[in-house]
Amino acid sequence: METPYRDRGEAGQLLATKLTAYADRQDVLVLALPRGGVPVAYEVAKAIHAPLDVFLVRKLGVPGHEELAMGAIAMGGVRVINDEVVRTLRIPDHIIEMVTAREQIELERREQLYRSDQSIPDIRKRIIILIDDGLATGATMRAGVEALRQQQPGRLIVAVPVAAPAICAVFCKEVDEFICPLMPEFFYGVGWWYEDFSQISDKQVYDLLARSKQEKSSIS
Repeated sequence: METPYRDRGEAGQLLATKLTAYADRQDVLVLALPRGGVPVAYEVAKAIHAPLDVFLVRKLGVPGHEELAMGAIAMGGVRVINDEVVRTLRIPDHIIEMVTAREQIELERREQLYRSDQSIPDIRKRIIILIDDGLATGATMRAGVEALRQQQPGRLIVAVPVAAPAICAVFCKEVDEFICPLMPEFFYGVGWWYEDFSQISDKQVYDLLARSKQEKSSIS
């Protein structure tokens, strides 16, 4: 059995070693899916000397079983539905719309909290490295990828510390480059592969974004 990561920071440091080809480039932007992806992405951005920002995506959890994603929404009005989950559980349209409306409110709250009035950096023609702490169903990441594609990046890379093999196969076809050091045959769940998988707070996200910006400006 593979050894779990100590925490998200260690996972980010290892992930950064797979992204050295993108170090010290002016056209690279690291984007994190909050909240769990931010500590991972912070270490990557620090190691390759790239700016860090967040890209907001919210999972649409099945009512009563919120950990199971029936889809996701992202900045830019993108919504991705997991047709297999919806069909299998016979989830009606009005439930999907209700959950979407609720998560849209939370997405907008987080955007204001993390980014204030700052507009998202220009994506067009840049190399975007989109990071999360792991992929289970992939619904959240897929919404992020679709939303970013609409902004015409030059190259879109998805990088995660751990993911289910079947999900890896899907993303290898959907993005320009997919990087994942750990693809266990028996996946169990993202948290299984971390010794410390504590929930990340809004304050931790804000502080890491501020620290990254300060560190980047000090070496520019």
